[in-house]
Amino acid sequence: MIRLICSDMDGTLLDEDSRMPPETFGLIRELSQAGVRFCVTSGRRYDTLCEFFEPVVCDMDFVASNGCQVYVQGTMIDREIYSHKAVIKLAQVVRMFDCLHLMLNDRTHTFLLDDIGKYERAIDKDLRNNLRVREVPAPEVNILKGSIYCEDATYLMDMTYALDRELGDSFRFAPSDKRWIDVMPRYVSKATGIQQVMAHYGITPDQVMAFGDSMNDYEILRLVGHPVAMQNARYAVQQISERTIGTNSEHSVQREMRKVLDDLAAERGAAGEPAGR
Repeated sequence: MIRLICSDMDGTLLDEDSRMPPETFGLIRELSQAGVRFCVTSGRRYDTLCEFFEPVVCDMDFVASNGCQVYVQGTMIDREIYSHKAVIKLAQVVRMFDCLHLMLNDRTHTFLLDDIGKYERAIDKDLRNNLRVREVPAPEVNILKGSIYCEDATYLMDMTYALDRELGDSFRFAPSDKRWIDVMPRYVSKATGIQQVMAHYGITPDQVMAFGDSMNDYEILRLVGHPVAMQNARYAVQQISERTIGTNSEHSVQREMRKVLDDLAAERGAAGEPAGR
């Protein structure tokens, strides 16, 4: 039986206009009432995710900032902070390439290491509460997320490779959107966050279904027993998944959530159990 459903946001749960399909909140409530937890897994910060899910924050869990912020039932159970020394080296390497521009985030702010005109806003890179800084923030500032903007999309894979060669002992790098590269601490990912959520509830991988479309979803799809790729997902994501469903514009994740609820109701009905918990 599925006990945990995990979903990426952009390109997966949200529609083509980055809006939340209206049926989503009701489905999350129904899943919670049926004993199935829903957890969003995203590169977005926890504070911005809470705004998206405001009606159902108490009915779900969060793996935010690509695994650096983990909240279960409203309580923070983990927070991973970037090494200050490693961030300084990251900034130095990024400056080696004139097409790259570094962005760092703490819990509520966006620190831009270049002028704002050098960056292009993306779905999960809205540059909210941005501050232009000349140097990496001081050690007492807890950096939870890093992203790098690449001016030319044709250089994205080259730059991802170069960054990994220069900094692979401290960070991992994953393409995000067409011109962004997500920066994650070497041993932190959406999957490490979900492992903590699973441990909290005593859930095993075969009881978890996950949806994703991008390379920063790769580890979590390899972790769970039921990995599901979007039709609009990257090739590698589709290859490692159990199956591929429709696109985010077709509200395909929401349809799968409904199917889990229907299957669960049918199983409990056959066993003579009540439809809820």
